[in-house]
Amino acid sequence: MDPVAVAAVTEAPSIIGMIIGSGFVVQSVLIMLILLSVWSWAITIAKTIQFRRAQEFSKQFSQVFWDSRNFARIDETSRRLVGSPLATVFSSGYRELLQTVQEAKARTVQLPSDAESDLGTVERALRRAELEEAHRLERGVTFLASVASAAPFIGLFGTVWGIMNAFHGLALAKNSTIQAVAPGISEALVATAVGLAAAIPAAIAFNYFTSAIRKFRQSMDSFSEEFLNIARRHLVK
Repeated sequence: MDPVAVAAVTEAPSIIGMIIGSGFVVQSVLIMLILLSVWSWAITIAKTIQFRRAQEFSKQFSQVFWDSRNFARIDETSRRLVGSPLATVFSSGYRELLQTVQEAKARTVQLPSDAESDLGTVERALRRAELEEAHRLERGVTFLASVASAAPFIGLFGTVWGIMNAFHGLALAKNSTIQAVAPGISEALVATAVGLAAAIPAAIAFNYFTSAIRKFRQSMDSFSEEFLNIARRHLVK
């Protein structure tokens, strides 16, 4: 092998070497980006597990709900499927419905005369549970959006700062050649690369989770309507 080529390969700086050899500001930017990337990956893995669990439990709950239509049996099922948003919404609505019926009987008022008002109370409980479940599903997703939008600019800041230092060093150097400025520029460009590496997975995960949350919201809305219809037909006399 050509000795010149061997020397070039040997002297070619690695990514780690460029990071270590960069300035304080660029190193700070790179550390920040690495921490953001690690945290966004941790959130992505945790949310993926949570969403898969929620989908699986919701599928089991829906099967029991549509097969039985027996609220007492469904309530027992919902207690062991706590990871399902539908099960949580059902539990809130069912508890509110039982309390409303008991209060109506205690008032010795005929329930049909105030049925719509009582069902309105149940509907508010369902909507409140939907909102809480949506917030639980959305927790951490906003951070992914922030990383996806901010990381490229943070990396760009590190790159600009590194290039400024490289040209400043070139102005002070006696040899104004490309070899004098190239190492500094290559070290600075690492910040942009790391910023993109942090932003791209975060953006993909954010879009995926946003779509999944929208589907969960739609399923909860549909379920709440069906819950109210069944309550009106079978529990309101």
